[in-house]
Amino acid sequence: MNELDRLLPRCTFPDAPRPVAFSGGPDSTALLALALHAGLDVVAHHVDHGIRPESADDAARACAIGDRLGVEVVVHRVEVAPGPNLEARARDARRAVLPNGAMTGHTLDDQAETLLLRLLRGSGTTGLSAITPGPDHPILALRRDDTEAVCRAAGIDPVIDPSNASDSIWRNRVRHELLPLMADIARRDVAPIVARTADLLRDDDRILDALADEIDPTDARAVAAADPAIARRALRRWLTESGYPPDAAAIDRVLDVAHGRAVACELPGGRRVERSQQAFHIVPPAR
Repeated sequence: MNELDRLLPRCTFPDAPRPVAFSGGPDSTALLALALHAGLDVVAHHVDHGIRPESADDAARACAIGDRLGVEVVVHRVEVAPGPNLEARARDARRAVLPNGAMTGHTLDDQAETLLLRLLRGSGTTGLSAITPGPDHPILALRRDDTEAVCRAAGIDPVIDPSNASDSIWRNRVRHELLPLMADIARRDVAPIVARTADLLRDDDRILDALADEIDPTDARAVAAADPAIARRALRRWLTESGYPPDAAAIDRVLDVAHGRAVACELPGGRRVERSQQAFHIVPPAR
């Protein structure tokens, strides 16, 4: 049995063709090869961020890999200026140009890293649910070793991004320092354990969402009467849908208004939440 036959049953590819986000690295190359093996007619989309001088060479190598696999590669060029939050800004720029429904090559190792990164940022169950399994992330059950094995078996030398070794990026330190330390403490491979925790939290998150659906977040009396975990979730969803993703401190300030400990509260961006006749109202910034 070859590598593709061995790994394909663990993948969750959709029935219909979908575009593929393709960096040319081991994970996205394996994703592309497995999608073809699953019988999907796919188009690969490579994003050249222009951050590194060699990024154009990486795009050319990605196109060469696509040619070898018999897949069309569309190159999107974006500009991401140097500065803080470079990784997040590059991710946003990438998402802006990739077609809707593009499959990504996230693996189980990425899942574990994502949960730990969000834990470091103080996320709740929604954030700690990490990457949702399914057709958007069809190789999420595979390991990074699996994707590298696919490349070796295909005789493909994938693109290696040198920024993956930079200790200025949190994800790299989680990958190269935190997870190995955890494995050393536990005397076992901890990535599957961390990824399983994300699965358990995702199930909890769905139940909490369903309970939050039963609350009108603009009804201050209903919010005050609800369990704080459910009330926070309902408020977070309402404020996000109205154009402002709130942090925990903002949610707590709105809860103070619900419980009568304040008559109004400020939200970042100049908006306010006010309570009038037991109803919350969002007041836009003064012009």
